[in-house]
Amino acid sequence: MLRSDTTVAVGESANMYTHILISTDGSELAQTGVTHGLALAKLHGARVTIVTVTEAPGGQFAYSSELWTPDEAGMAAYEEAQDRAAQAILAPVKAIAEQLGLEIEAVHVPNRRAAPAILDTASRCGCDAIVMASHGRSGMSRVLFGSQTAEVMANATMPVVIVQ
Repeated sequence: MLRSDTTVAVGESANMYTHILISTDGSELAQTGVTHGLALAKLHGARVTIVTVTEAPGGQFAYSSELWTPDEAGMAAYEEAQDRAAQAILAPVKAIAEQLGLEIEAVHVPNRRAAPAILDTASRCGCDAIVMASHGRSGMSRVLFGSQTAEVMANATMPVVIVQ
């Protein structure tokens, strides 16, 4: 839906987006967002940045207590495993985007929470839209499981397309 202050002439080719950030965690659900984001990029002739984020050991509670802190070797092994997993997520998306003729950059952001990493990457890369999938949780399940999508939507300075 266009805002009333947005003008597009009939028959005019208006590429609304020029650089789209697509986030994925490699899940089947995230793939729906990837597919939609790549189609949107193709439609608009936009560049793509695909991002996957891996949290620090312990997730959002990392280092919040002194119960467990990885040693240097443990942290190096964890980071290496996370990088391999991220590359396994990003490589097929990059291949599909290249087959579609899209310019794509693949980014792995380690040791961060997803929402802030997605927002920072979109800003740093100069993206003008974010595409991501969501479970569509609400109520108590959203409180219990959190919503990275809701956090991105609440803090983004650009349009966010949510695919369910």
